[in-house]
Amino acid sequence: MTAARRFTSVEHTSAALAEAGYIASDAIATTVYLADVLGKPLLVEGPAGVGKTELSKAVATATGAELIRLQCYEGVDEARALYEWNHAKQLLRITAAGAHHDTTGADEADWQHVRDDIFTDEFLLDRPLLKAVRSEHPTVLLVDELDKADVEIEGLLLEILSDFAVTVPELGTITARHTPFVVLTSNATRELSEALRRRCLYLHIDYPEAALEQRIVSLKVPELDATLAESVVRLVGALREMRLRKSPSVAETIDWARTLIALGGDSLDPELVRSSLGVLLKHQEDIDTATARLDLTRALA
Repeated sequence: MTAARRFTSVEHTSAALAEAGYIASDAIATTVYLADVLGKPLLVEGPAGVGKTELSKAVATATGAELIRLQCYEGVDEARALYEWNHAKQLLRITAAGAHHDTTGADEADWQHVRDDIFTDEFLLDRPLLKAVRSEHPTVLLVDELDKADVEIEGLLLEILSDFAVTVPELGTITARHTPFVVLTSNATRELSEALRRRCLYLHIDYPEAALEQRIVSLKVPELDATLAESVVRLVGALREMRLRKSPSVAETIDWARTLIALGGDSLDPELVRSSLGVLLKHQEDIDTATARLDLTRALA
């Protein structure tokens, strides 16, 4: 198993992520660098839409690795996460063998061979976890929104996170040819196990400070005037200070900036803001709260 270094320093990490379109804070760049140096999985928590998933995509782009994604959800199981046997293909092989042999006497040895033959690599279907381990090329393995999966799925991850290996009872232990860069994300809707946390480096990504968010907006929407970008970030910050069902994410800040470009707005005015709040806020009660409480004249000054 090879474990080639992807990054040479924190500064190199920050620059490489920026080149891939991800503006990282010092804390993010440092933790990504350490995850690479130490060969540790990276557990990233924080509100939805702050760039947890985008971070893994940026690491893949920056390092030229293949991104392999396991999207978690309630009910995801071993067959969808790790591997399963191709039962249809196995049945065809058994049927083909049965057409030429009976199952008694001298043919018993042949049937034993068939039974052994159908549990081989030819009939194994790789799912994301096994695919990342068996890849011939460097990979970034993203286990996205792990907190949405049942707690049992964490058990499947422990062997991978400790040894970067998967045990298939019929085939034995398969060890990674290249150590994957593993990113696990969580919105903290349930507590993850201590056993899993021990195996990871931890990173919490929150809403960025205004200066950093303005850099992100300017990178993603370069046609937006710098003064307007500052106003956008300031107004989004004011919304986040309210008690809302869902505060606007960084992704929604970027969407709103693009909305303003699409509407031809070269400055913010109260009517433009009110008419486009649905880009930032996704619940009517939040829109009502913002409309009633937000002092647009002061926020846009």
